[in-house]
Amino acid sequence: MNGITRDFAPPFKLIAPYFLVGTLFYLISAIALFSLNSSSSHLELSTLAWVHLYLLGFVMMVIFGAMAQLVPVVIEVGHAFVDFFYIIYPLLSVGTILMVSGFVFEPALLPLGGVLVLISMAVFAADLFFTLRKGNHKSIVVSIMGSSNVFLLLGILSGFVMALAFGGVLSIDPAHWLKAHVFAVFGGYVILTIMGLSMVLLPMFGLSHGFDEKPINFTYKLMLFGVPGVMLGSLMSWPTLEGWSVIAILTGISSYFYQVYLIFKTRARKENDVWVKSLFFAFASLLLSVLLSIGYLLSGAESLLMASGWFLVAGFTGFLITSHLYKIIPFLVWFERYAPLVGKQKVPMLHEMVPKKQADAQMKFSIVGTLLVGLSFLLQSDSLFDAGVSFMVVSALYLTYSVYTMMQYGKELV
Repeated sequence: MNGITRDFAPPFKLIAPYFLVGTLFYLISAIALFSLNSSSSHLELSTLAWVHLYLLGFVMMVIFGAMAQLVPVVIEVGHAFVDFFYIIYPLLSVGTILMVSGFVFEPALLPLGGVLVLISMAVFAADLFFTLRKGNHKSIVVSIMGSSNVFLLLGILSGFVMALAFGGVLSIDPAHWLKAHVFAVFGGYVILTIMGLSMVLLPMFGLSHGFDEKPINFTYKLMLFGVPGVMLGSLMSWPTLEGWSVIAILTGISSYFYQVYLIFKTRARKENDVWVKSLFFAFASLLLSVLLSIGYLLSGAESLLMASGWFLVAGFTGFLITSHLYKIIPFLVWFERYAPLVGKQKVPMLHEMVPKKQADAQMKFSIVGTLLVGLSFLLQSDSLFDAGVSFMVVSALYLTYSVYTMMQYGKELV
C-alpha cells in the first residue's frame, strides 16, 4: 500500500472518543466476565449480554474509529458525511448499554437498544458507501470495505429481528436466526474488516513492500461464498450448504494466514515490540480457535465451542485491536500536534509516545488471562476462570491508562 496520505482524514478530536469510549467498554467487559463461569453456554442470556457488550462497545467502536481515519486515507477522498461521526458513537454507546440491560434485566429494552444500534450502524454504512462512491481508487481493500458493510447491515437487521423476538414483539424462535446473525456480523463484518484493515496497517507499520496479494484475493472470494452460504443454509435448514460454506471460510482463513506470513516476511522494520508480539499471539489464537472449532464440529462438545469462541473474540480480535491502538493513536496524535512543528523545533518519535512499561504489562497480563480463561472452559474449572478474569481486568486497567496517556501526549501544545 504505497502513497498513503492523511490529507483527507478527519481531525483527531472527531475520532478520539471512539478509541477512548471503546477502551472503557473493554474495561467494563473485563469486569463483567465475573458474571460468567467456566460452564457457561453460548445460549445463556448472560453470555449473550457479555458478547454484545464486548463486540458492540469495544470491537465495533474501535473499528468505526479506525475506519473513519483509514477509509479517506486509502481512497484519497474526504468523508461524504463527516459530521455523522459526532452522533455514531453516542448512539452506539447508549444502544449497547440498553441491549446488555435487556439481556440481563428487562427483555423489553432489547428492541429499543436494537433500534439505536441499527441507526448508528446504518449511519456509518451510509457514509462509507457514499464515500467509496466518491473515490476512483480500486483495490482489494476497497472491495473488502464495501462488502463487509453489506454484511454489517445484514447482521444488524437479523439481530434486530432477534431483539424484537426476545422483547416479545415478534413470535419467532430467535435461536433459529442466531447462526446467521453471528456469521454476518462477526464473520462477514468484523473478520473481513480486520482482514482488509490489516492489508493497510501491517505493511504500513512493518514497512513491508513488494509482497504478493493473491492470497488475500483468494480469501476474499472464499469469504464471499462462505458467509452468505452459512447464513442461507442456517435459515433454510440446508446442512450441506452450511458444511461446504464452513469449509470455504476455514480455507479462506488459512489463505489469510499465508498472506500475513508474506507481509511479515518482507517487512523492513524487524523490532519485536508490543505490536509485533501481540500480533503473534493474535494469530496463534486464531489458529487455536480454528482447531477447537473443528473439534466442536466433530464432537459437539459445548466446552470446545466456548473455548473456540473465546480465543477468537478475546485472543484474535482483542489482541489485534489493542496492539494497533499503540500504533494508531500515537500516529494520529503526532500528525495533529507535532507535524506543524517539524523543522521548527524538536519533535518526538512515535515510539516515544507509547508508555512502554504499561503497554508491556498490559500485553503480558492479557496473554496469561486469555490462556487461563480458555483453559478453564476446556477443564470446566471455575478457579482457573476467576484467575484468568482477574488477569484480564488488570490488563484492561493498564490499557485504559496507556490509551489515556497517549491521547494526552503533547496536549499542552494545542
